Amino acid sequence: MSAGVTIGEAARRSGVKVPTIRYYEQIDLLPAPARSEANRRHYEAADLRRLAFIRHARELGFEIEAIRTLLTLQDNPNQPCGTADAIAQARLAEVVQRIRSLTALKIELELMVEGCRQGKVCECRVIEVLSDHDQCESPHH
Repeated sequence: MSAGVTIGEAARRSGVKVPTIRYYEQIDLLPAPARSEANRRHYEAADLRRLAFIRHARELGFEIEAIRTLLTLQDNPNQPCGTADAIAQARLAEVVQRIRSLTALKIELELMVEGCRQGKVCECRVIEVLSDHDQCESPHH
C-alpha cells in the first residue's frame, strides 16, 4: 500500500477541515480513502486534488449538487463542456442578482444614515425606515 497522508495532513494541505472531509466522504463527494491496518484513512494525491477542487468551487459559491456534477464531468473529460458552462452561467446569474440586491441595500443604508445625522430619535431616519418598509427606496433588498 502506498504511504498516502493522514486526514489531518490532507486537511492541512487542502485547506479543508477534517470534519468537512469526513462529510464529503459521507455524501460521496469524495471517495472513501484506503485505510491502514490500524484503520486510519490514507489520502493520495488524487484525493488532495479533488479536495482542492471542491474547496475552490465552494469558495466560488457553487452548491454541493453543482459540484457533484462538475466532479462527474471532471472524471469523464472527453464529453462536451456544455453542462459545466451552464452551471457556471447559473452561478454567474446568481452573483449578478446578489450584487444588484447588495447595491440596493447599500443605497438604502446610505439614505438612512444621511437622513439621520445624529438628531433626536424622534427624527431618526434609521428608526423610521426600519419601522416602515414602505419608506424604503427599493422593495427588493
